[in-house]
Amino acid sequence: MKQQTIIPKSIDEYILQYPQEIQETLKTIRKVIKESAPNAEEKISYRMPTFVSNGNLVYFAAFKKHIGFYPTSSGINAFKEELSGYKTSKGAVQFPIGKPIPYELISKIVKFRVDENKSKAEGKTKKKE
Repeated sequence: MKQQTIIPKSIDEYILQYPQEIQETLKTIRKVIKESAPNAEEKISYRMPTFVSNGNLVYFAAFKKHIGFYPTSSGINAFKEELSGYKTSKGAVQFPIGKPIPYELISKIVKFRVDENKSKAEGKTKKKE
C-alpha cells in the first residue's frame, strides 16, 4: 500500500491514493455513511475522510492490513457486542483487509452517532435559552 505523501484535500483525493480494490471498499464505506447521514458534510480531518453533523460523526482510513473506522468511544461502546469479532480500542475499530466489511453495522453506528450528536446539539440550544 502506498505511503501517504500528499495531504488529500478531499475524500476523492484520499481514495485515489490507494489500489483499486481498496478504493472500492473506501467508496462503499463512504456511500454507506452518506446514506446513513444524508445531511452530514464531508471533509478531511487528521488526514482522514471525516463526516460532520453537529460535530464530528465518524472518520475512516485505509492502512496496510485493515480499514480503520472511528465512531468515537460512544459509538464503540454502544455496539461493543456486534464489534466483538474485531480489534477495537477506545474510539476505533479495525476491519481486516480481505475479509467482508460489515457495512450494515457501519450504517447502524453512523445513525447512532447522528442521533447522539443531534441530541447533544439540542441540549446545548436548550441551555442557551
